[in-house]
Amino acid sequence: MQFPAYIEQALTLVDPSWIPALRAALSDLHKADPAYLLQLEKTDFLPESRRLFAAFALPVDQVRYVLIGEGPYPRAESATGFCFMDGAVKELWSHEVDGGLSKKVNRATSLRNFIKMLLVAEGYLTEADTSIAAMSVVAQRAKLRGSGLIQTLPELQQNLLGQGFLLLNASLIFRSDVAPVNDAKAWQPFLQSILTALNQRQEVLGAPMVRLVLWGKIAEQLKKIPVTDLFLQEIAEHPYNLSFICNRQMQSFFKPLHLLQSDIERTATAIFKTSSTS
Repeated sequence: MQFPAYIEQALTLVDPSWIPALRAALSDLHKADPAYLLQLEKTDFLPESRRLFAAFALPVDQVRYVLIGEGPYPRAESATGFCFMDGAVKELWSHEVDGGLSKKVNRATSLRNFIKMLLVAEGYLTEADTSIAAMSVVAQRAKLRGSGLIQTLPELQQNLLGQGFLLLNASLIFRSDVAPVNDAKAWQPFLQSILTALNQRQEVLGAPMVRLVLWGKIAEQLKKIPVTDLFLQEIAEHPYNLSFICNRQMQSFFKPLHLLQSDIERTATAIFKTSSTS
């Protein structure tokens, strides 16, 4: 079927391997609520419409994890179409003498807590002390030449994509005048269809190979969709909660992925960790 122009334009930016599944998913959304996509065409929403399906730039056969948050950041510069990847953030580390994470990372609460959880998981911080002072020590060493740690958010995003993360939200859009839970409900048929397509690939390969990572109560609502039972799952509170930093399940899950390490200097990272605990 022919979708509104903004949808067709957004589809031109996805990896071609996703086109059949995305068109089927959009058709399912349309069947559930024929007015929804036409309504969006007449309203303001984030991310900018061309980035609506930005996360689907990752080829379907590379997907190993589907990370689902609640919805896009409520700021135009920040909403990129990838969950938790704030477009306003470039540098991870503060340039101030006693600074820790950059001001823009600290402004993006969920991203800040996610990074702190990764730092705890890999031993750069302890659960007992993720204070500004502790972060300052990590940041100063992280910025040293050869530290082995990534320096920017685009590097973190690339590491996530390289590990096979499809970075989605329960609602693909944010509208200031609509409760996120309501838009998330409208997008459920779309996500159900996407997950069904991924499960069909699992069945062809003969093994569960995609893991769902659901963060927050809105994302957890997807468990009501029967197809989610066919995937391995990791479920946690939303990262805007401080408790996320000390979530042992998340620490264990992410630790082996080494998302904060640069691809070039993994050996140097081991040296950095040794010196930081001496």
